[in-house]
Amino acid sequence: MTDFAALEHDLICAVARHSDRRRRQRRRATVAAVVALAASSLSAVAVASDIGGDLRLDPTEWSVLGRGSVDDGSGEYVHAQRRDDGSRSTFMVEHDDGLPPYQAFLLHEKTVDSAQATHESGPLCNPAELTRAESVALRTLRAQFPAGAAADATKAAVNAAVRHAFAGDPCRGLEYAGEQARFVYAGKMPASKLMPGVT
Repeated sequence: MTDFAALEHDLICAVARHSDRRRRQRRRATVAAVVALAASSLSAVAVASDIGGDLRLDPTEWSVLGRGSVDDGSGEYVHAQRRDDGSRSTFMVEHDDGLPPYQAFLLHEKTVDSAQATHESGPLCNPAELTRAESVALRTLRAQFPAGAAADATKAAVNAAVRHAFAGDPCRGLEYAGEQARFVYAGKMPASKLMPGVT
């Protein structure tokens, strides 16, 4: 006779493991957010590894110039210099699981501010503006790309559409909104990470 309770437990555990694995994959993909430092020109994108919840870099490839965190380690960043060519990059990670979408955005912006890595201008997007930006991004994705399209392949079109929609009144957080929509559309994170009311 089939033990349905055991089957249910096994299925719930499998779904939880799958969800955790996807979340870790998303975090690894977004942790490589590279920002040019004030003294540098554009630097090449590099990959950081998230080991044990801490942001770490391969010491054979990178020299750490400085690091910091916000909100008791909820957001972390590392300024580093590539050993082979001297280019500088900033790597960031936010531990935002369980945060409401707008609070996750605020953690991201606080981490960016602390790392002095922002390159967007204007006041911080309020919840309505962030919702609007994510909606514009999602509509652009649906109109121009097949479901599941790779987030990197859709970046330019999404960023252009969101910038155009906010051309008269930009706010800081438009790139974040576009990235959130791109990762949801690519199936790399759940739609619950988007602002409530995104269409």
